[in-house]
Amino acid sequence: MGEPTVDLPRDSDRAAARERLLAEVTALPNLPGVYRFFDAADHVLYVGKARDLKKRVSSYFTKRHAGSEGAIWTGHMVARIVRMETTVVRSEAEALLLENNLIKALAPRFNIRFVDDKSYPYLKIESHRFPRVAYYRGAVDQKHRYFGPFPTAWAVKDSIQLIQKVFHLRTCEDTVFANRTRPCLLYQIKRCSGPCVDYISPDDYARDVVNAERFLQGEQQELMDSLQAQMMARAEALQFEQAAEIRNQIGSLSRVLHQQAVEDNTGGRAVDTDVLAVKVDGGRACVNLGVVRGGRYLGDRPYFPKHVDNAIDVAAESAAESAADAAEDGEGARAEAAKSPEVRVLEAFIAQHYLEGGMPPLLVVSHAVDKALIETLAARSGVRATVQHQPREPRRAWLDMCINGAAIRLAQLLAEEGSQQARTRALVDALDLAVEDLHAFRIECFDVSHTAGEATQASCVVFEAHKMLSSQYRRYNIAGITPGDDYAAMRQVLVRRYAKLVEAMAQGNGRLPDLVLVDGGRGQVSVAREVFEELGIELSRIVGVEKGEARRIGLEELVFADGRPKVALGRESAALMLIAQIRDEAHRFAITGMRARRASVRTGASSLEEIPGVGPKKRARLLQRFGGARGVGGASVEDLSTVEGISHELAEEIYRALH
Repeated sequence: MGEPTVDLPRDSDRAAARERLLAEVTALPNLPGVYRFFDAADHVLYVGKARDLKKRVSSYFTKRHAGSEGAIWTGHMVARIVRMETTVVRSEAEALLLENNLIKALAPRFNIRFVDDKSYPYLKIESHRFPRVAYYRGAVDQKHRYFGPFPTAWAVKDSIQLIQKVFHLRTCEDTVFANRTRPCLLYQIKRCSGPCVDYISPDDYARDVVNAERFLQGEQQELMDSLQAQMMARAEALQFEQAAEIRNQIGSLSRVLHQQAVEDNTGGRAVDTDVLAVKVDGGRACVNLGVVRGGRYLGDRPYFPKHVDNAIDVAAESAAESAADAAEDGEGARAEAAKSPEVRVLEAFIAQHYLEGGMPPLLVVSHAVDKALIETLAARSGVRATVQHQPREPRRAWLDMCINGAAIRLAQLLAEEGSQQARTRALVDALDLAVEDLHAFRIECFDVSHTAGEATQASCVVFEAHKMLSSQYRRYNIAGITPGDDYAAMRQVLVRRYAKLVEAMAQGNGRLPDLVLVDGGRGQVSVAREVFEELGIELSRIVGVEKGEARRIGLEELVFADGRPKVALGRESAALMLIAQIRDEAHRFAITGMRARRASVRTGASSLEEIPGVGPKKRARLLQRFGGARGVGGASVEDLSTVEGISHELAEEIYRALH
């Protein structure tokens, strides 16, 4: 069904490209470095490092890749190589860092790659006369104190609750704090000491902040001893009320420490630790990262790498050939070749996860990893890191929890993927589609949303590789149509989406989806058919999702643009479940975008507060002159410049910001 992504090169062109490539390989130096292989579409296939560039790279083109599964995958990759790039470095450590930087940046097809998701959350203690404890996610700075990173938002919020219970630090915003005249409910339930109304002195509050920081840093025993000493000192000075407060604090802290399921009782100050467990099964892998901070196990977080199955095979084949070629350090090369898939995945995660720093002093791992890798990354992070493979209690308990978590998360992933693959197969079979690679089967679905014709927006969501690809979703602002004309909106979004794609395909780039879903019946399908006829695209790709009787879920019917009769798949159909999932996602994406656009229009697009040069007085004059933010948004440059204090240049700036 799908068009090829590139035109196939002629045999003569392919031979000439291979000759040029082999000539470049011959000219490579016998030095350490990093190499990159590219295909005909200039997509990166593989990034690798070598202690000897010439020997390593030449082995890809001079050896016959057959026999093992790894060799077969390597041969498949080599057949697609049309050019390469290399970088010479000074050492293997530099090669390691550069290799993983490029893997993260270029996303090669045949490497084990972990995708970065949202940044980790932190617990922040803000600088202030009465510091505030808060949840934080983003770039850290030197102005405030940060503790973490934590594996989940829940772990941060749980720690904040502990800080409130034991040390009674405030969590309110500074604006709320500055305008309180009486304490809030948190003071009443003994979760805050009431600094907003001076119920605690700055010195005593500062002492609680220091104690909270020591608790978060893992100095629990030292903190308990210090509090005991302070309590006795206050009692001896006949300050019994203050001594009682410290006594209550000690009791709260003791209860918190006893409630911890697992804590580091190895003695001394607790060491920040990351616990790493890996599980490989069914062509997929999971690395489960457990986080221990201040002696407390804060939970874990799973990571699922891309391209595990063939990437492991290619890496193993590459290492085996390096071992065969190694004239020096042959033992190290053979050890690299003998690594298990679990070790390869775990080392790839460690290299990519700690590449930008953030390595804790201790790593507890389920499989022994290369010490040189840890030393290189630790030096980059500026820490002295150690690794434990077979720890004792309580670290053994942490590792066991991570191992069990990795197995459970991977089993869940395989079950979900199996279900999605079954749905994809059911849809392909139900529509009688000729699909060679089910994994590459691509669906794009469109929906239109507006409120009585206002802020019309269309959405396009993408389903490929048995999952929704949110990074490829697109929204389209619809303009120049009669408000509320859904047919015109659908025509506009389809033309904008596929006209450029057809042009790109004429240049040998791009690919049409195998199926185009439109949320609607015959009317919407007719519009799609007209657009596809104009662009010269097969009509068999278009399927409309028509509401069933009384618009009841599960009774939808499929409408085709190529004249086939409508199809009712049935309420229990796996194919209909997949279509409903994609259709609902398109609707959700469209309506959230429409609401955001409508709210933006109604509040004056870009907020006046965000425009440089527009202060409170000028903003008040603008709103008064035009009757609100919407009126300001509808004013011309000439109208804006008539307001006192608004020059013609500033009026142009306001107009640009609001349009």
